[in-house]
Amino acid sequence: MGYEKRANSNLILQDLDKKIILLSGPRQVGKTTLAKGLYHKSQIYLNYDRSEDRKIIREASWSRDQELLILDELHKMKSWKRWIKGIYDTEGVRPRLIVTGSARMDTYKKGGDSLAGRHFSHRLHPFSVKELGSNNAQADLQSLLRFGGFPEPLFRGEDVFASRWRRSHLDRILKEDLLDLEKVRDLKTIEILVDLLADRVGSPISYSSLAKDLEISPHTVKKWISILESLFVIFIVTPYSKNIAKAILKEPKIYFYDTSRVTASDGARLENLVATHLLKRNDFLEDSLGDKMTLNCIKNKSNHEVDFLITRNKKIEWLIEVKTGDDQFSKSLIYFSDRLKSENSVQVVQNLKQKRSIRSAGGIINMAHLHEWLAALEA
Repeated sequence: MGYEKRANSNLILQDLDKKIILLSGPRQVGKTTLAKGLYHKSQIYLNYDRSEDRKIIREASWSRDQELLILDELHKMKSWKRWIKGIYDTEGVRPRLIVTGSARMDTYKKGGDSLAGRHFSHRLHPFSVKELGSNNAQADLQSLLRFGGFPEPLFRGEDVFASRWRRSHLDRILKEDLLDLEKVRDLKTIEILVDLLADRVGSPISYSSLAKDLEISPHTVKKWISILESLFVIFIVTPYSKNIAKAILKEPKIYFYDTSRVTASDGARLENLVATHLLKRNDFLEDSLGDKMTLNCIKNKSNHEVDFLITRNKKIEWLIEVKTGDDQFSKSLIYFSDRLKSENSVQVVQNLKQKRSIRSAGGIINMAHLHEWLAALEA
C-alpha cells in the first residue's frame, strides 16, 4: 500500500512547488513512505537521527540536482526553524523541501524564528476506511478495529505480530521520542498511565483520579498527558463549551491514534475508531482548505450525552452518536439536535439492519450504517 492511497498525497505534491511542506504524524504511520513515493526517482532522504546525515544537513552539502529533499526529524536540531528559513530564503524550493517528524513540531522550542508564509502543514493519520478504498467497507472496518490503522500491523494482519508491534512501538516512543522532549526518569509510570488511559477510553478523564492511581500529582498527570498528545500517542476531545439550557460537564475524553490499543470495551474501541476518523477528516479539511475545525464531545448535568460534535468555522456541522447495534434513536441525540439546531445529526450503527430517519425540531436525524458513513468521509 503506497503513498498514492493517502488522502493528502495529491495536495502535498501540488504544494511542494510553492512552499516547504511540514509533514507530521505518529511514528510509523507512513510519513517517509509517502514522502519517498512523490519523486521516487529523483530525491535525497536525510534523517537527523543518523550522524552521517546530520553532518550533511548542518553543512547544507546535499546535491542540488534532485527534485526533492526529505529532511526527517529535523525538529530535533537546535534552531531548526531559523536554519530551514535560511535555506528557503536563499534557495527557494529547488530541490523541493519536505520536513517530516513524529512529534508535533510546534512543541519543539528549538528555534524562535517563524516560518510564516514559507510553509504548508500536513498531518498524516493512520489509515481510514476511505483510504483503504476496497469494495468491502465493512471488512475494512473490522480490520481497523482488530489491528488499528498503522500500516505495518494492518497489512500484516496477524494478531501476534500486531501485539508485538504495539509493544515495541510504544517502547520506541517512550525511550526515544519522549526523551527528546522531556528529561523524564519514571518511564514505567508513564507506561502504566498509557495502560490506564487505554482502559478508560470513552469515559470522561479525571486527572485527580489518575493521579491517585499512579501516586503522583494531578499536575504531573496533566503534563504527561500533554506530552503523550504531542507525541501522537493520544488526542484529547474536550466538551463543547457554548452555553445551553444546562451547564456542560467539563471533563475531557482521551482517544488513541492506534485504535487497537484500546482495552476498555468493544463499544469503546468502536467509539475510538470513529474519533480517529473524525480527527483525520478535520485535520485534512484544515490542511487542504484552511477551514477551522473542532472535534468535541457534549454532555450536561442531566446526563444527556452525545459522543461527538464537530464545528466548522465556528458553526455546528455535525452531531454524531456511535452505537454497536442499537436501532432506537438516541434520546440525547434528539435532545441536543433540537436545542443546538444541528442541521446534520446522525446515529452511526455498526450492526444496523436498515437505514432510517426521523424529523425533530432541530431537523432531520439520520441513522446510518457505520462502514458506509465512514467510507463517505473526505479522508
